[in-house]
Amino acid sequence: MTTFLRLLADKDKANNLLASCSALRTAENDVRVFQVTPESFRAVPGAPFAYWVSAKVLTTFLDFPPLESGGRTAQHGGSTKDDFRFIRACWEVSTGDDSRWLALAKGGAYSLFYADVYLVVNWHDDARELEAALLHKYPYLGESANWVLHRECNYGIPGITWPSRTLSGLGMRVLPAGCVFSSKGPAAFADSGHNLKTLALLAIVVSSAFRHLVALQMASVSFEVGVIQQTPVPELSAEQQVTLAALARRAWSLKRTLDTVTETSHAFALPATLRARLGDYVPSAIEAELSHIQTEIDAIAFDLYGFSDADRVAVLGSAGAEAATDESSDDDESDDDEVVDDAPSSDALLSWAVGVAFGRFDWRLATGERTSPPEPEPFDPLPAKSPGMLPDGATPFHQHAGILVDDQGHPHDLALLVEQVLEIVDAPVVEDVRRWLQKDFFAFHLKRYSKSRRKAPIYWPLATASGSYTLWFHYPNLSDQALFTAVNDFLDPKLVDVRNELQALRDKGVGRSKQDEKSLEALTSLEHELADLRDSLLEIASSYRPNHDDGVQITAAPLWKLFRHKPWQKVLKDTWAKLEKGDYDWAHLAMNYWPDRVRDKCVTDKSLAIAHGLEHLYVEPEVQQKKARGRAKKKDV
Repeated sequence: MTTFLRLLADKDKANNLLASCSALRTAENDVRVFQVTPESFRAVPGAPFAYWVSAKVLTTFLDFPPLESGGRTAQHGGSTKDDFRFIRACWEVSTGDDSRWLALAKGGAYSLFYADVYLVVNWHDDARELEAALLHKYPYLGESANWVLHRECNYGIPGITWPSRTLSGLGMRVLPAGCVFSSKGPAAFADSGHNLKTLALLAIVVSSAFRHLVALQMASVSFEVGVIQQTPVPELSAEQQVTLAALARRAWSLKRTLDTVTETSHAFALPATLRARLGDYVPSAIEAELSHIQTEIDAIAFDLYGFSDADRVAVLGSAGAEAATDESSDDDESDDDEVVDDAPSSDALLSWAVGVAFGRFDWRLATGERTSPPEPEPFDPLPAKSPGMLPDGATPFHQHAGILVDDQGHPHDLALLVEQVLEIVDAPVVEDVRRWLQKDFFAFHLKRYSKSRRKAPIYWPLATASGSYTLWFHYPNLSDQALFTAVNDFLDPKLVDVRNELQALRDKGVGRSKQDEKSLEALTSLEHELADLRDSLLEIASSYRPNHDDGVQITAAPLWKLFRHKPWQKVLKDTWAKLEKGDYDWAHLAMNYWPDRVRDKCVTDKSLAIAHGLEHLYVEPEVQQKKARGRAKKKDV
């Protein structure tokens, strides 16, 4: 027998250590003192010093088959080795372009049962461009990049996924059909996507018992595939499968319902202020039911594993203590830093109204003129549009060419349109809408549309130097004519109006009042700023050919001087510098500005040639003959 003392959760470690030692000497019971046979550790893969765990729990690894058996498997996904090039947020690419962009599960924040898959990866033509980029970057791979892409994986098959590294714990959730998964978001499968068995397995792997068995094998917060593969899973009867699957299905539905107020989610319907109009949205009641479901699943799993009452208490009591005391993790590698959509209800409502004005969202869900589509099944492929988005072919709230403006009295005035949206859905807001749009909205929008280290705002404010006049561009509607449209339909007419007002004031001569003088000064300044903005847009417009496959950051980079939000401006300025340097020659925008340079690179880089449709320029390098090693034989004399 070996004696261990466990004081991880104790705040007063010095005094408690003294008390435990005293109890040990006097043979008194102490919950912090454990006497264990070290040989019992060998039951667990890796033989960890799990001295605080009962012998029954340790032998679970011997009594039950591992997850990697009986038609079940866990797999380590692929890696692009260049996420900025090959990965996008789903709202950056053309809606429904599933021939090029496939949904990508890449970890994310901790969440059980459900989490939206909001990234997509360039998998066009079975990832030919990606494979070519890997072979160019790592020529020692020979002719195959399979060890990086892991094509042997069950890509596209419904299953279970989880973030491989988080500080909050093992977060198993549904992986919908049609997804690729990455090394940071591994996946598990039951009978190649059998829905009932997969949901039942999901219930088991979110149970406290399973997560405890995983934690016993780990020295950090990295939930690698090998650990999951060897964690024991109890055999289930048909009845138990049905019961557990039903609990997991209900929990998935509840978690998805909570996500229907997240504007960037595939589940989005309405902002929280309006969501109750669709029914079934009381967050406190949903959280209470989720807690009850977790308790039910835990009880079933404990019974299946044969945990004693003492084991159950120990598992449930230690869940938080171990996470709190684990100091071996590296925060920079954790995916717990994902932005949580906890926006104030007024900001979320106004943001939704902006989306309605631009034709992104459907106000009729809030008025009852359109009913919400039925809830999908957990493993259904992700929809091209969320339920809250305007359906294809539907008439938008306001007809426009992808540009709105901050200009009181203008028919495309964004502030007025937002106020009209709120009025039609009977949702008065005390905020000064125009001031909110000018001062607060873009910073809020940028934060909300930044995920997985991608910054991808879709409403772009291009403004005069003082911000006195702003053109709002809608990224999904952006085309090579957008800047010309802005000049012809907005700036030129505005300049005419301003100059007419200036001339009228000048014509007053000495009869101008003090207020007239102030107006003259303000209008003169505005005229200069409008002219500068016009000239800047025309200078860029001649060679500006936006392509949504490049993503928001690349597409916005040539316009960096016209964004007034300093943090975003800096990001774009740095991006433009890298474009000029040649770091992003895979981008369509690079071909527009530096075609000769890009074409020259296509000769030696097959991935660039594929990206630009110039594969005929690529020249396959000659295979170098390996020289024979060893001494040369002496010739006969």
